[in-house]
Amino acid sequence: MVVGVLTVELHLYEATSLKEKRHVVRSTLDTLRNKFNLSAAEVDHLDEWHQATLGFSCVGNDKQHVNSVLNKALDFLYADPRIEVVQVNMELW
Repeated sequence: MVVGVLTVELHLYEATSLKEKRHVVRSTLDTLRNKFNLSAAEVDHLDEWHQATLGFSCVGNDKQHVNSVLNKALDFLYADPRIEVVQVNMELW
């Protein structure tokens, strides 16, 4: 069994309130959960307008598959014009 964990710190440019931030974060998490079959949650900076830290996990029996899924999710985040990826941490066990 292989477990992959991805933590991504984001900067949200367009958020002018917590409501707008939560809208962006929620839609991003829902899309990633559905598209890549990941567990996903906002894990830090919950009360800050322009920052968010998202955590993702993926479990599988092939290290290459888990790594590929997490990298595709990361590519999706990089392509989203509403956010800037500030820091990334990925671990596989």
